[in-house]
Amino acid sequence: MSTDLEQAIADNLARVRERIAAAEARYGRPPGSVALLAVSKVQGAERVAAAYAAGQTAFGESYVQEALDKQAALAALPLEWHFVGRIQTNKTRDIAAHFDWVHGLCELKHARRLGAQRPATAVPLPVCIQVNLSGEASKAGVEPAALGELIDACRAVAGITVQGLMTLPAPADDLAEQRRPFADLRALRDRLATPVQPLATLSMGMTADLEAAVAEGATMVRIGTAVFGPRPNMQRR
Repeated sequence: MSTDLEQAIADNLARVRERIAAAEARYGRPPGSVALLAVSKVQGAERVAAAYAAGQTAFGESYVQEALDKQAALAALPLEWHFVGRIQTNKTRDIAAHFDWVHGLCELKHARRLGAQRPATAVPLPVCIQVNLSGEASKAGVEPAALGELIDACRAVAGITVQGLMTLPAPADDLAEQRRPFADLRALRDRLATPVQPLATLSMGMTADLEAAVAEGATMVRIGTAVFGPRPNMQRR
């Protein structure tokens, strides 16, 4: 018998999946073309386990030590861990060793460290390069004009593979305003993609702007609040 927590998270996941499916249908996207990444930062391991029980296997974390603790607690489950936070130089070894994906790469020095520190027995680390489309100084991300150069440089780094692009736009309430930065990211991808580097992944869209992201070509949406509810107060590590 499921617990109240498991049922609540299962219900939340069902609603999010319905939103994704409805947006795929509305905007002419193939069914199942948009993957759900459940952002579990500052959520306890029991909530991740409850989401897994409801069929969710990919989880996003922003704080390395917190994530490592959860990975240890849930080691028996076949989970896929995505690092979605700002990369710190002193954390690259743990990120390279313990995560399956990285969203938010924006510096070549971090790409080189991740590649060099990726275990030899592991597949190259899939990464999405974060693009700062709004020019906000408070946000990480490479400027659009420098993106092509960074992609080219990362191609020469063993141990990582650039899978696509990621962005975190400024909040907007209007659907048209929400769509604009996602359309810009898609246009950047279309301009820079090559047969060798197709940049197939567009990691964009969160709880408030999921539909806008799907409309503009997102292949992965990063959803936290709609899956787990409001974030509890936890020490960030």
